[in-house]
Amino acid sequence: MKGKKLTNMRASGSDEAVTLVPPVRMNLEELMAYINEDELLEVTPKFLRLRKKYLISHERKRFSKASA
Repeated sequence: MKGKKLTNMRASGSDEAVTLVPPVRMNLEELMAYINEDELLEVTPKFLRLRKKYLISHERKRFSKASA
């Protein structure tokens, strides 16, 4: 029985091109209307950022169970 030859080369057609969607620029009022209850809005002099209130996934699950 012949075994598969193991090489360090990838197949030429297996890699797919990843296309990223550019970020949507919103002002402060639009972001305040957009956020959910489990998110926070970080305001710095240069940027406005959305982030989750609980960053660790198991804390988010615990919080969602407690609020339900």
